Amino acid sequence: MNKETKQTKISELGEFGLIEHLTRNIQLKNESTLKGVGDDAAVLDYKNKLVVVSTDLLTEGIHFNLMYVPLKHLGYKSVVVNLSDIFAMNARPRQITVNIALSDKFSVEAVEELYAGINLACEKYGVDLVGGDTTSSLTGLTISITVLGEAEKDDLVYRSGAKPNDLLCVSGDLGGAYMGLQLLERENKVFKINPQMQPQLEGYDYILARQLKPEARGDIVEAFKKLCVKPTSMIDISDGLSSEIIHLCKNSGVGCNLYEDKIPMDYHTKKMAEELNINPIVAALNGGEDYELLFTVSLSDYEKVKNDPDFTIIGHITDAAEGTNLITTGGSKILLQAQGWNHGNTE
Repeated sequence: MNKETKQTKISELGEFGLIEHLTRNIQLKNESTLKGVGDDAAVLDYKNKLVVVSTDLLTEGIHFNLMYVPLKHLGYKSVVVNLSDIFAMNARPRQITVNIALSDKFSVEAVEELYAGINLACEKYGVDLVGGDTTSSLTGLTISITVLGEAEKDDLVYRSGAKPNDLLCVSGDLGGAYMGLQLLERENKVFKINPQMQPQLEGYDYILARQLKPEARGDIVEAFKKLCVKPTSMIDISDGLSSEIIHLCKNSGVGCNLYEDKIPMDYHTKKMAEELNINPIVAALNGGEDYELLFTVSLSDYEKVKNDPDFTIIGHITDAAEGTNLITTGGSKILLQAQGWNHGNTE
């Protein structure tokens, strides 16, 4: 008979003991980190570079469901979604702080799993974990991560720089994370009805990875540098393509034409959409959590970006008076609506 792994109550270590336990093996990777975990505050030295800061909050029952989200994946994703914001500024992340609120249903081993994912993301993206806070919760798990990055002043890209005739581009493909979530929700409902039924997840690896273990597109920032391209504006796609385009156009004071037949989607995304009787374009426009980069480049950079396998030109920027429009495959013009991802749907 297999013995169950012993679960250690967090109360056995206490708050400070838990922090020491979780951070004892951290090794600093960046020269700008002078002092990390272990003092009243981290000490960072950015010299002449600009500091870029972003923070995000993930709450159990709103942003994630632990019925089907492994804690290690959750830790990894909670870091990645913050790094994506820094890359969207054409900057590079260097440090994070992690704040978590835990109910007493979590053991030390469970929190170790969460931190294993956090540390894995830090290793992959070369980021230092330099501090944070831990407290108790009556309602489950909440994670708040703040990321600090750096950039040269001339390298930073904002949402506000798009101009008429700029090319509207996106990295990667869209809609996969949403379809992965729909699959997990379907199997979770089946499990609730019949706990003996094993989830049917084989063959869906791609869309599951897009939902459970997304990647931040730091490689795209490096590609810009190699191609000698600086986007005129940029934003990451966390709430769906339509919402992000509207944000970008509003901040830049412009309109756009987005072409339906140019929106990139993976075969597995389309297949799952067909299986669930969902229009894949709806998943791409409104699904969210893809963490790809939406950006504009000058028309003069067309030759530099047209053949890059990670970029897709999906439209162009127009005068504000023309509005933000979707040009359908049939040639109709439809006003884009901000129907981005509603996190409340994760229950």
